[in-house]
Amino acid sequence: MVWWKIVARLWQSLIVVAIVTTISFFVIRLAPGDPFSYDSIKITPAVREQLRAERGYDKPLPVQFVRYVTGLAHGEFGYSVTRQRGVGDLLADALPRTLLLAGTSLVLSIVLGVVIGVLQAVHRGEWFDRASSAVLLFLFSLPDFWAALMIMLMFSLWWHVLPAGGIVDATMHDYLPPWRAFVDRLRHLVLPVTSLTLLSLAGITRFQRAAMLEVLPSDFIRTARAKGVPERAIIWRHAFRTAITPIIVLLGLTLAPFLGGVVFVEKVFAWPGLGSLAADSIASHDYDVVTATVIVGAVLVVIGNLISDLLHMAVDPRVRE
Repeated sequence: MVWWKIVARLWQSLIVVAIVTTISFFVIRLAPGDPFSYDSIKITPAVREQLRAERGYDKPLPVQFVRYVTGLAHGEFGYSVTRQRGVGDLLADALPRTLLLAGTSLVLSIVLGVVIGVLQAVHRGEWFDRASSAVLLFLFSLPDFWAALMIMLMFSLWWHVLPAGGIVDATMHDYLPPWRAFVDRLRHLVLPVTSLTLLSLAGITRFQRAAMLEVLPSDFIRTARAKGVPERAIIWRHAFRTAITPIIVLLGLTLAPFLGGVVFVEKVFAWPGLGSLAADSIASHDYDVVTATVIVGAVLVVIGNLISDLLHMAVDPRVRE
């Protein structure tokens, strides 16, 4: 039964990716202009039309779509007109950087959110619960781009503690010894990771707090206390194991908005990942790059939801039935 559920989930994932691919392809191409329609590209009208014909932009949209899907089937994501490179090469450069940033932030937000949520539930109504709830509510209410700008303003421009953007020091990184090069990369990672973590921390914390408050009054918790089980073991071994299931489900639901936040943070901190690549390509109507980044984002969300479902099956036997 479990294997059939996994196979069905995989088919659903493939259908979702196919739908996202179709929608993104047509939406970006229905906008006015194309990659060769900007004055910054200094070419004659005749050459411009020739390039459009070479890239197939003079064909009807259904013909372009069939051509694009055929290329995807052969592992080709197209060609970036503005960067003069294959889109696959651009994705190979940008994707690991986004995974580093998003993965680090997601792990930190889940760990911190779970711990803070449990502590809030255990100390419900006390000063820690009230103070941390107020701070997290304030962070949750901030727009992504504004919060990232304020963090950069404070730590880079006012206090000069950390670099304002980029992935490394473009001037000195190549000349640094290995240890200092690692520290340089780590320093550039701190601010974007902090921004993403703080922006997603509040939702996870509140969800974990609510789940714990629902579990703590349960009969099996009272029975454990009556048997003399230490309070720490009751909280983390019994209550937490039951309350962690909703967080696993939440993990799959938050991936899409989390990746949306990655786009803003990467753009603010000039982090050369998928978000920056997509934002720059939208401005220049670089069709193949925009479509590819949307597809990759959809695949990441689908994989994350699949992992969430598998973890849910592992911790909750009722789902496997």
